[in-house]
Amino acid sequence: QGSARRRPFPAAAPGSPAPAGTLFPGRHGAVKGEDTFKTSPFHLDLWFYFTLQNWVLDFGRPIAMIILPLEWFPLNKPSAGDYFHMAYNVITPFLLLKLIERSPKTLPRSMIYVSIIMFVMGASIHLVGDSVNHRLIFSGYQHHLSVRENPIIKNLKPETLIDSFELLYYYDEYLGHSMWYIPFFLILFIYFTGCFTPVAEESRMPVAALLLMGPSSLYYWYLVTEGQIFILYIFTFFAMMALVMHQKRKGLVLDSNGLFLFYSFIITLLLIAGWVAWLWNDKILRKKYPGVIYIPEPWAFYTLHMNNLHAAKESL
Repeated sequence: QGSARRRPFPAAAPGSPAPAGTLFPGRHGAVKGEDTFKTSPFHLDLWFYFTLQNWVLDFGRPIAMIILPLEWFPLNKPSAGDYFHMAYNVITPFLLLKLIERSPKTLPRSMIYVSIIMFVMGASIHLVGDSVNHRLIFSGYQHHLSVRENPIIKNLKPETLIDSFELLYYYDEYLGHSMWYIPFFLILFIYFTGCFTPVAEESRMPVAALLLMGPSSLYYWYLVTEGQIFILYIFTFFAMMALVMHQKRKGLVLDSNGLFLFYSFIITLLLIAGWVAWLWNDKILRKKYPGVIYIPEPWAFYTLHMNNLHAAKESL
């Protein structure tokens, strides 16, 4: 019966409806047949571009802001990191769309488009809040302290200005992160749903995928810890595991792209566990991150420990 469904259709007469399983260039773009499985080779170019731009434009933006001379980017002007962020906000949605286009399975277009729009909005909100918050480092702002506990903030007059900085922090750390990361992980999961194949030979990763897995996993660690989105990440990971077990009952296995994404998330979880274990007894960070889930931000660790280390070296 399966082979009968895959039999080529005869040419349709002009004006007659096209048979199921063919491409429809009309409504919502081309729609692919659901009853066939197509091979999807490892997307080396896209995954490499993802990893490169994530490290340079996201992880590297605060580093560029600190390293480059302040005279080049005054405090009342956008920093080098802000331009990195602007480039990230353009390039990442484009790469996500290209990744979805290469899926061998028909994916919900409307959900993808709405997610991309939300992603750009959230990343843009984060751009503004993060720009101001990181520029405050040059004025003595300490990320390991809350807004009201920072020495440069709590002495502001009138005190209503502190409320404004708390609002800025809310847009940066809560609203911006939610509108940025929820669509990002949703798109990755939607793509992941199409990464299954009945051919066991296709469930192998090339050497290039193994080489990219380390940098990719390390970036996801930074994304989860700095973005404080462990709940979102772990729910996405659990959904991936549930889908893998469900598809396995149907005789389907992950292809190379699905394996790359799935194993990257596993390594990320191990890195997060190691990070938490290392800083488990840090009393100052414990105070800023109370509650059951204790995952310190790397930048909070930097302003608490690395800044003190730099100051000690300069005093010598």
